[in-house]
Amino acid sequence: MGSAVGGMQNVKIFVLYLMENVGTPLDFVTLNDIVMQTDFVMYLDFAEAFHKMLDDGLISEAGLEGTDVLYAITEKGRTVAESLHSDILSSLLDKSLTAALRYLDFKRRGIEVRCNHTRREDGRYDVYCALVERGTVIFETTLVVDSADRAKRMAENFRDRPEVIYRGAHALLAGNMNFLLD
Repeated sequence: MGSAVGGMQNVKIFVLYLMENVGTPLDFVTLNDIVMQTDFVMYLDFAEAFHKMLDDGLISEAGLEGTDVLYAITEKGRTVAESLHSDILSSLLDKSLTAALRYLDFKRRGIEVRCNHTRREDGRYDVYCALVERGTVIFETTLVVDSADRAKRMAENFRDRPEVIYRGAHALLAGNMNFLLD
């Protein structure tokens, strides 16, 4: 089973696009994490593409952060990303970039997303959602829903867009009912 973005060339374009738009050097683990946020690229494809991009001069070492080597996109890599990113659906690129930027912001702030759903004795389901920032719960809620499918969809939506749900809850609880219309 290959990556959703297509073959190895598209995997490289996908990674270069994210690196270009994130705009800061990243270590291998963080780069892997942002690429994996949307499951459009398989890990083995990413690992192979990473080494090929390094060998081809599309990315290069850009320093150290502690003991971790940081990597940045090169001018050659920028040229490839800019000229070929249209080979990948823009909706995949947009969703992936949004997820990558959120991941980096949450990582910088030390925010962990927690979400699960469990069946209750009465046959309904609890959907538990929380955001934990450096060990402190900053958002937590449990909703009771009528079906496993609804619980699963709500949990997926929270995992996909926790910052939107967090901002929305803040706005609504603060009395900004226009948030829904904005």
